[in-house]
Amino acid sequence: MEAIIDKIKEYKIIVICTGMGLLVGGFFLLKPAPQTPVKETNLQAEVAAVSKDSSTEKEVKKEEKAEPLEQDLITVDVKGAVKSPGIYDLPVGSRVNDAVQKAGGLTEQADSKSLNLAQKVSDEALVYVPTKGEESASQQAGSGAPSSTSKDKKVNLNKASLEELKQVKGLGGKRAQDIIDHREANGKFKSVDELKKVSGIGAKTIEKLKDYVTVD
Repeated sequence: MEAIIDKIKEYKIIVICTGMGLLVGGFFLLKPAPQTPVKETNLQAEVAAVSKDSSTEKEVKKEEKAEPLEQDLITVDVKGAVKSPGIYDLPVGSRVNDAVQKAGGLTEQADSKSLNLAQKVSDEALVYVPTKGEESASQQAGSGAPSSTSKDKKVNLNKASLEELKQVKGLGGKRAQDIIDHREANGKFKSVDELKKVSGIGAKTIEKLKDYVTVD
């Protein structure tokens, strides 16, 4: 009888331990898992995306500024007393001095006094640098024999030299050279009105020049 009672006690201890084990295990299994802070995670992701877009936009703007656009350049023809005459591309807003420096600078024979180095140049402009001899010849011709720009003796646009055109009232050294260059490139002028094809000469100037120039 005592042996049976001992067996019952032994089984009772086993049952109690097993039951306690099941209770502890069930507690951990049924305990709700901690929830992920979804809103905070989403907010952080949005902030990161905005920062990335902002950085990309700044990089694109830097690249755009670094690459010069074609319309930001003008083309000018530099001739006369410069070291390397030729056609050059310059940034918009450049001055005569920029064009001269692009052509290697003035020669020793250049007459810089007759140049406005601060004047802006436009696309397709001609920058002509006279020599000291050209200026002297112009002054002597103007103060010597009667001028050929009188209304009685008109200058022929198709035959006149640079010095003769310089003496025409209303024309300077640059415009005179422009007329020569246009004549050499396109042939003779058919009428005085064709001077409008020369850069820098407008309708009002042409009306004034008609008293002093002609064509054959």
